[in-house]
Amino acid sequence: MIGWRARNHPAYWAFLVHRLSGIALALFLPAHFLVLGQALRGEAALDGALRWTEVPLVKAAEVALVLLLAAHLAGGLRILALELLAWRGWQKSLAALAAGAAVAVGVTFALGVF
Repeated sequence: MIGWRARNHPAYWAFLVHRLSGIALALFLPAHFLVLGQALRGEAALDGALRWTEVPLVKAAEVALVLLLAAHLAGGLRILALELLAWRGWQKSLAALAAGAAVAVGVTFALGVF
């Protein structure tokens, strides 16, 4: 069992965001392949699927997807840094910077979508 102090540590939250974003991205893949598969049925089927992506709820989910991708990328880079670099105190700041970068990418994408 993990103690409260361990759960309140920034590294734990970085781990949790990385793990949950990975699971969410894995759950997204079947929907992605379904839409791509519409191209095999012809141009009309693909156009119908792409028209569906103009729904505001789907647009919001697209923004969340980009945010999840950025968070997962940042978490993966953090893990590489932990494995390849010596541990230093500045790595807490690196985790915060990675989280900020992920949010910045998501917001930038959202501004371009809406």
